[in-house]
Amino acid sequence: MAPRNRYDEYLERRQGAARTSVQWRAAEYLRISREDGDKEESDSIGTQKDITHEYVEQNEDIVFAGEYIDDGWTGTNFARPDFERMMDDMKSGAVNCIIVKDLSRLGRNYILVGQYLEMIFPLLNIRFISVVDHIDSVKDPASINNALVSFKNVMNDEYCRDISNKVRSSLDRKRSKGEFIGSFASYGYLKDPEDHHHLVVDPAAAEVVRDIFQWFLGGMSIIGIAKRLNQLGIPSPSMYKKQLGFDYRHPAGELCDGLWPDSSVKRILKNRVYTGDMVQNKTKIKSYKVHVCVNVPEEDWVIVPDTHEAIVSREQFETAQQLLRRDTRTSPGVNHVSMFGGYLRCADCRRAMAKKTVVQPRKKYYYYVCQTFRKGDRAACTKHTIREEKLYQAVLATIQAQIRLAVSMDELLQDLRRKHVRARRSSRLEAMLEAREKEHAKISQLKIDLYPDWKSGVISKGEYLALKERFDGQLAQIEHSIASIKEEIRQYKDTADGENQFITHFTKHRNITELTREVIVELVEMIYVHEGGSITIEFKYQDEYQRLLDLLEERKKPSRAG
Repeated sequence: MAPRNRYDEYLERRQGAARTSVQWRAAEYLRISREDGDKEESDSIGTQKDITHEYVEQNEDIVFAGEYIDDGWTGTNFARPDFERMMDDMKSGAVNCIIVKDLSRLGRNYILVGQYLEMIFPLLNIRFISVVDHIDSVKDPASINNALVSFKNVMNDEYCRDISNKVRSSLDRKRSKGEFIGSFASYGYLKDPEDHHHLVVDPAAAEVVRDIFQWFLGGMSIIGIAKRLNQLGIPSPSMYKKQLGFDYRHPAGELCDGLWPDSSVKRILKNRVYTGDMVQNKTKIKSYKVHVCVNVPEEDWVIVPDTHEAIVSREQFETAQQLLRRDTRTSPGVNHVSMFGGYLRCADCRRAMAKKTVVQPRKKYYYYVCQTFRKGDRAACTKHTIREEKLYQAVLATIQAQIRLAVSMDELLQDLRRKHVRARRSSRLEAMLEAREKEHAKISQLKIDLYPDWKSGVISKGEYLALKERFDGQLAQIEHSIASIKEEIRQYKDTADGENQFITHFTKHRNITELTREVIVELVEMIYVHEGGSITIEFKYQDEYQRLLDLLEERKKPSRAG
């Protein structure tokens, strides 16, 4: 037989003793929370047990009725499992006395603690005892209503508030440095075993994340992606964390029984952390007393770039965000977005075009029609109809033409670099900048000389003020000119020396023979359908295209030296 410990002996004595004098069935309530800054030794559960046990042993009118422990639960509110269980036992009559080590164990919210001490416990005829504070609502009723108790409750609350502010300040500093402070890393990452504030890629989950982005950019709908993941038997993020041994709980994960909901797919597509940036402070707790999580406006998120290895490229992520903002609804049972979904609008009313199906005895075809017209408001817009086959051919031909243009411009740009035209134009801009800066220095000196001339009587006060205003105006104009020249130099160097996005994205498809959703997503901003079936395509990277045009136009100008 195993030796009995001190607590077993204590329970046997208390529960087995027949006392005719017993009036009070005591609940020993024990609580500790590192979140509140509770001291590990003096407020430990073991220490609290010793104090409350000893008190019960020393008072023959009290018998032990139960032990209620909230280990790891904050004292700023009373939504604690064992406290609520104790309240149920009090209401049923199983308990009519509460013993705590001190007032802070009951709670650290002075308003709620006051309500329990002065209203709820008396209403339920509950005797309250705080051993260290020498409070006993029956033996010394005045002890529970005096100013000292109120003062202690306020100090307990203030202590918790101070700890909360210090913890929050420490976490803010960590966020600002890009250190991860969450309990669990985003799906696709793990905490670095050597530094829990740093994220490392989880190869298995990261591959799933890459697939999700690739499928989405390839035209698969969010619901379609969720279905495909479930068909492949890939565990949801919640289930995956549990399989890794993490004590992770999420309401959606419990409801979906390990399956992927479309909300998890969308959350991954919108999570910038996959680009290698640390994104934190997206939610916050209202206050140290009100433990309700609320969303933080995006402009207040704390984002630190390049803190860990990226899983998807920034270009992929930004393209996904553009797609998420578009209208890409699918028909029931269809897992892929239409090739033109989200990219087709009426050229007049600017509303999205609706896709319609025509089924004939030997043939089925699709066409698009203006949403405004389709919904019956025919006075507001016309049909603007176009068959999908014709649209496909027109878009493909236009993109091919744009690609040929990009290839030609790339060849001209390479020739431009070889012939050092960039150096000639750069020298001209630098000369212009130097001249304007000299002019600025000259007028600044004239302005400085005005004041001594006025004081020495060379010019009158009126002349001084008029000349000063004139020089200020000239300086402002020159400063604006200098800023413009510097910006032109910067843009010119970026275009001539750096990568041009227009050329990069269009020339990579130089051998295109068929249209795909990926090509449209990468190159097209919007397609507008005109009445009669003609189209206008608004392409991406038009600013880069215009800068390239300006650079090539400059090549045609004769050299000043020539």
